[in-house]
Amino acid sequence: MRTKRTFSVLIMTLASLMSLYSQDNATVREPVDYVNPYIGNISHILVPTYPTVHLPNSMMRVYPVRPDFTGNRLGGLPLTVTNHRSVSALNFMPGFHSGNTDGSLPVVSFSYDREKVTPYRYSVYFDETDISVDYAPSHQSAVYSLDFPSSENAPCLIFSIRGKLEADGHVISGFQPIGRATNVYFYAETDVAPAKTFVMENNTFVATYPASTTKLRLRYGISFISVEQAKKNLEREIQGYDIDAVASAGRRIWNDALGKIKVEGGTENDKTIFYTSLYRVYERPVMLSEDGRYYSGFDNKVHNDEGRPFYTDDWIWDTYRAAHPLRLLINRQTENDIIRSYILMAEQSSTHWMPTFPGVQGDSRGMNSNHGVAMVADAYVKGVRDFDLAKAYNACKGAIEERSLIPWSDIPAGELDDFYKKNGYFPALKPGETETVRGVHSWEKRQPVAVTLGTSYDHWCLSILAKALGKTDEAARFLRCSYNFRNIFNPATGFFHPKDKDGNFIANLDYRISGGPGARDYYDENNGYIYRWDVQHNIGDLIALLGGNEAFTAALEDMYNTPYGMSRWEFYNTLPDHTGNVGMFSMANEPSLHIPYLYNYAGQPWRTQKRIRNLLEQWFRNDLMGVPGDEDGGGMTAFVVFSQMGFYPVTPGSPTYNIGSPVFNSAKVNLGDGAVFEIEAVNASADNKYIQSATLNGTTWNKPWFSHDDIKNGGKLTLIMGAKPNKKWGVDNPPPSAEIIR
Repeated sequence: MRTKRTFSVLIMTLASLMSLYSQDNATVREPVDYVNPYIGNISHILVPTYPTVHLPNSMMRVYPVRPDFTGNRLGGLPLTVTNHRSVSALNFMPGFHSGNTDGSLPVVSFSYDREKVTPYRYSVYFDETDISVDYAPSHQSAVYSLDFPSSENAPCLIFSIRGKLEADGHVISGFQPIGRATNVYFYAETDVAPAKTFVMENNTFVATYPASTTKLRLRYGISFISVEQAKKNLEREIQGYDIDAVASAGRRIWNDALGKIKVEGGTENDKTIFYTSLYRVYERPVMLSEDGRYYSGFDNKVHNDEGRPFYTDDWIWDTYRAAHPLRLLINRQTENDIIRSYILMAEQSSTHWMPTFPGVQGDSRGMNSNHGVAMVADAYVKGVRDFDLAKAYNACKGAIEERSLIPWSDIPAGELDDFYKKNGYFPALKPGETETVRGVHSWEKRQPVAVTLGTSYDHWCLSILAKALGKTDEAARFLRCSYNFRNIFNPATGFFHPKDKDGNFIANLDYRISGGPGARDYYDENNGYIYRWDVQHNIGDLIALLGGNEAFTAALEDMYNTPYGMSRWEFYNTLPDHTGNVGMFSMANEPSLHIPYLYNYAGQPWRTQKRIRNLLEQWFRNDLMGVPGDEDGGGMTAFVVFSQMGFYPVTPGSPTYNIGSPVFNSAKVNLGDGAVFEIEAVNASADNKYIQSATLNGTTWNKPWFSHDDIKNGGKLTLIMGAKPNKKWGVDNPPPSAEIIR
């Protein structure tokens, strides 16, 4: 009896433990469960984030059709967004219709409620019409489920597009132009055949369904090649109308993608911010290959992809800084294929120049400088080399030497470029001087300081590629050009200062506000305080220009301490991109991302540790305004991913990473091929932000940086954290800068 009772108690105990385990296990959150697509959906001033529903780097992506989160009505349901931050192409409206063909549109927008968004599923309720919507995407196709109430009028789908649609039984297909030579094609099937289809005024296509229809399901594929290819894309990915199956597959794909970095410790909000930021990085670029073929907007032709996927939709000025380096760590093959794609774009274009803002329709040549060269150089020095380096070099060299440096232009080099090559700086207009140079945009202006600094960096990156190809003379020439930033340094003020064509500094300059809208007469989107640090490749020389470590640190602190000097509305009326302010520092724009790490170069790493943690806490939060400025499809949120892990690539093109202050006790980065790099932060917390000591791969580490070689095969950085700074740690070992030329 005693043995039986003992056994019975053991069974009951095990059952209780299993029950507790099941309860705990049911609440375990996977990486995708931490993603909050609503973070940043209300903008501080400019463009908000959008709650995007898509699979990683996939052609199919949608978000609610409204200007921002506060929009009171939805302008229909989206079918696909073809370019980042663009409006949806081919969106449609579910509603009710009497069947008459001469009436006005029955529905033009929707009052809505109960909206739910995850990366892999979207649902919403239209309260005025009592229609429930459910949606899930695949890579190039998706499925909708629409629930209609009983009604005297027939359910209908209304498509208002600039292209052409037609119906045949259960099938609706057609296309919409999205540019002068580019179309997005659409093939859809519904599980209920329409009773009637007709075209109303303004090319509005209407399909009405039997009045008895209370549930309508629509599955569709998209293509940039043809309607037939859109059908193939649909049939390859979605065979039925099972929206749960499509969503479940999407959830698995997202967990695999986000799970490449596993974090432990920190708060639940910390994890939400982290995985949401990582999700944002996967929005761009998008993979366009469709069954081994892709459409290129660079020559408006369809090409075979030769077994390597083709990517586009990227704003390199924003993403080269952190998004591309992050991808090099966690998706090396994808980054390699992206570079191969951009080389193909150069070959397919009439100019053969490396793109800057490649999209489905071609290159928009956005912003200033040609930072595609930084993307290539960074990959090369970190061992990602399965691309034609000579072709990449020629494309990058052409974009810097043959194309004009005028911002937002796509014209050959001209008189301003000749001036730059002769004098080593881009000239500013004198106050009151009228612009006469062809190609200078009336809004974007010359941006001479931004162009000079950005091109100096581009030349440094180009010198790396030239050296790798054995082009010794060209490498030396480009290295010398990388010091052109010195030509606009004003020793009297310690700022980079616009010069006119006669070599004189522009007089009466206010580094906070001068330069007109966006400071574009001299800088770009940010003011002189931000561009003071825009020498990513050679912080060591910048320190020398400013007078040494103490003066350099004092200048950094001065930036954070300098007030607006005017009302906030006056400041933001001129510089709307310059939000997320701490003094004159702006957390809201990409040229600022590396600045908090610069104390590492001047012997005070503890200030970097403090500043990074403070900025993350102040400006990146789990709420609707939790992103301080334009996010640009991973351009800014990649900074958050790196910084929360505890390191950052200050200089793409240099195989090094600066150490900051980890938010998590552990972050494990899957580098591929079984290699894992772990950052362990012992005792890390909101208070314990300062590094007391460190080891790297078991060896005592007294540097505020490490090399890519230190971690490329896996490894472990262990940081002992504390509440007060260790002002001796990392002081004498600054990160490397470019080769010094006197």
